[in-house]
Amino acid sequence: MEKVFIFGHKNPDTDTITSSIVMENLEKKLGNENVKAYKLGKVNKETEYVLKYFGVEEPETLDKIEEKANVILVDHNTFSQSIEGIENANILKVVDHHCISGFETKTPLFYMAEPVGCTETILYGLYKSNGVEIEPKIAGLMLSAIISDTLLFKSPTCTEKDVKVAKELAKIAGIDIESYGLEMLKAGTDLSEFTPEEIIEIDSKMIEANGVNIQVAQVNTASIEDVLKDQSALENAIQKYINNNNINLFMLLITDIINSNSEALVLGDKVDVAKKAFGEEIVNNRMFLKDVVSRKKQVFPVLMENA
Repeated sequence: MEKVFIFGHKNPDTDTITSSIVMENLEKKLGNENVKAYKLGKVNKETEYVLKYFGVEEPETLDKIEEKANVILVDHNTFSQSIEGIENANILKVVDHHCISGFETKTPLFYMAEPVGCTETILYGLYKSNGVEIEPKIAGLMLSAIISDTLLFKSPTCTEKDVKVAKELAKIAGIDIESYGLEMLKAGTDLSEFTPEEIIEIDSKMIEANGVNIQVAQVNTASIEDVLKDQSALENAIQKYINNNNINLFMLLITDIINSNSEALVLGDKVDVAKKAFGEEIVNNRMFLKDVVSRKKQVFPVLMENA
């Protein structure tokens, strides 16, 4: 069999990186040896913490793929969030927990999607349905992603299934969810080594709605004001990104993992879309979003409805 490339979305988070590694593990356990996990960008501090904790190497970085290359997509399906050349690839499988958007294939494929908080929750089901044992290290990676995507079960995207799977994985990995999860999330809030330009691209996704290009970046923190202490530098980086990428609305979502709120820096020529979507005023380019922590469930849907 020809080589199969496995990868998640650009600006990878913990779910995307671990799901690629876990999917490779599952495929090989099922006898598909010619598969390899890759990443489409630099890993963040949280993911670094997870990989180091479990002694797992980062996947190699992939910049583009050749026409008709065999690929498996995890944690995404939207082509704008994927690799250069994805439109002409041979997509064999997709395992994802996002809405389907801008996705089309030329041949039939295996497509597994569920409305759960994390891709790893779905992958857990695939291990079980195929009778494949989950080893402790793999269980630890999977658990980490669920903790990350659900903000330790505080996100509205979290389902009962995510919690149940996380508890099962914690038993396999021999990990205390609360203590490990809090340390892991805190590791991801360290932005000290990042430039403003890097901060707005650590975890950033774009959608198009009714001709409006919307970019939403998100960082987690234990102190919103610490992130915004050099607000002007962040605004300059955002404006440059807007100009270079034809973005109409850019929101930098700064999420407080302790209090489960977010503050957004909002710029662009379509900021009224954000004002209408959330019913909040924008003061000094800032908008406070009470109880908002999920970009997928609480931000993108309302922005698309109001674009």
